Amino acid sequence: MTVDCIVEDPRWADIEALAKTATDAALNRLGLEPSSFEISLLACDDARIATLNEDFRGKPKPTNVLSWPSDERAAKVAGGMPILPEPGRDAELGDIAIAYDTCAREAEEAGKSIADHTIHLLVHGTLHLLGFDHERDRDATLMEALETEILGKLGISDPYKEETGVFARKR
Repeated sequence: MTVDCIVEDPRWADIEALAKTATDAALNRLGLEPSSFEISLLACDDARIATLNEDFRGKPKPTNVLSWPSDERAAKVAGGMPILPEPGRDAELGDIAIAYDTCAREAEEAGKSIADHTIHLLVHGTLHLLGFDHERDRDATLMEALETEILGKLGISDPYKEETGVFARKR
């Protein structure tokens, strides 16, 4: 996958390699050829993502990752598969922003490496660009299962396993 990275926070030293690993893994799992698609990635800090979170979601606080799909691909039925993009027709999947401060804090709280947590957040953001969501319970179940499977193939443990962890299921 082509990942156009804008690095505003220099602490994101490995972000391009981590982004390629995460996005390629997500697309491969869904049977999509990574070289047919591109995303834009903003690697920023908490101050920048807080501004974006307020501007786009009305939440004036930092978050770990935000995504803006280029097209509406959500499943019509809860728990259903989204309408996946067509290679050659839907090359641009959208934009992702990720905040270093929140990512580093969450990784430390969960006892994980920042690299593993970053890959998880970028897989999560990529799935959002592909139409997956976690607003409805059945959609969340599907999205979490995909994340867990993709991360497992990369040797990264299930981020939803511990009910008290940073990414504990909210049901």
